[in-house]
Amino acid sequence: MQLFLEQMLNGLQFGVTLLLMASGLTLVFGIMNLINLAHGSLFMIGAYVGATVVARSGSFFLGLICGMGAAAIAGMVMEVAIMRRLYRRDHLDQVLATFGLILFFNELVRMVWGRQPIAMSTPAWLSGSVEIIPGIPYPEFRLAVIVVGALVIGLLYLLIMRTRLGMWIRAGASDRETIGALGVNIRLLYTLVFGLGACLAGLAGVMAAPFLAVQSGMGENILILTFVVIVIGGIGSIKGAVAGALLIGVADTLGRVYLPPLAALWLPPAAASNLGTSLASMLIYLVMAAVLAVRPQGLFGGAHGS
Repeated sequence: MQLFLEQMLNGLQFGVTLLLMASGLTLVFGIMNLINLAHGSLFMIGAYVGATVVARSGSFFLGLICGMGAAAIAGMVMEVAIMRRLYRRDHLDQVLATFGLILFFNELVRMVWGRQPIAMSTPAWLSGSVEIIPGIPYPEFRLAVIVVGALVIGLLYLLIMRTRLGMWIRAGASDRETIGALGVNIRLLYTLVFGLGACLAGLAGVMAAPFLAVQSGMGENILILTFVVIVIGGIGSIKGAVAGALLIGVADTLGRVYLPPLAALWLPPAAASNLGTSLASMLIYLVMAAVLAVRPQGLFGGAHGS
C-alpha cells in the first residue's frame, strides 16, 4: 500500500509537469490554430537558465523566475519574428518551420552550455520529506511541484474565465476576425498568449530539472507526451489538458512500476523484464487509443479554453 500511494503521488507530480506544458500548448493551438513543435525547446530553455542561475546564485526562487522569464521572452521573440508568418499557412508549413526551430535551439544551447548535461539540485529547504499519511514519508520537493502546479492551473483558470484578457482570449479562439473588428489588438493578444504558454513551459522545465539531466534535446521527449495529453483531453480544452495530463502521468508511472513484476508471474525474469518495460513504454499510447476509440474528439474536445 505504501508503494502504491507513493507511486500515485509520483504520477500526480509527473502529470502536473505535463499539465504545465500541455496548458500552454493548448492555448496556442486552440486560439491560434498553430502547431508548435518548438514548445519543448522552451521547456529546455527554462531548465537550462534555471539550473545555471541556481548554480551561480544558490537561490532556487531566483532560478525559477529567471527560467520562466527567459522562456517567455524567447517565446515572444519567436512569435514576433517567425510565428506571425505561419498563422495563415497550412499545418505542414508550421510543422516544418517549428521543427527547424527545434534544431536551432538544440544547437544554440550546445554553443552556450556545451554538450555535457548539467545537473540541478533541489533547494535545501525542500530537500527533506513530509508524512502525508502517518508512516508514509514523501519528498517535500515533489510535493511542492504538485502544489505549485495546482496553484498555477487555478490562476490560469481565473485568468481565462474571470478577466477581460481571458474574455478576449476565449473570443479570439472562437472568431478572431470579429474580435479584431471590435478594436482588440490581435497581434498583441497573440504575442501575450504565446508568451504565457512559453512561461508555463519554462516553469515546467525548472520544476522538472532536478529529476532530469538538463541537456540539449531534452524537450523532444516531453513534447511527445504533451501532444498525447492534448489529443486525449481534446484540442483547445484546458479542462481536457488537466484530465489528460493526470491520466497519462499516473498511468505511465504505475505502468513502469507494476507491469514488469506482473509479467514475472508468467514469464522467466529476463523475458518478464523486457516485456514489462516494453509494455510500460507503450501504455500511454494504448490509453490514447482506447480514449479515441470511445471519443474521437478527446475527453473534452471542442471546449475551447474551458
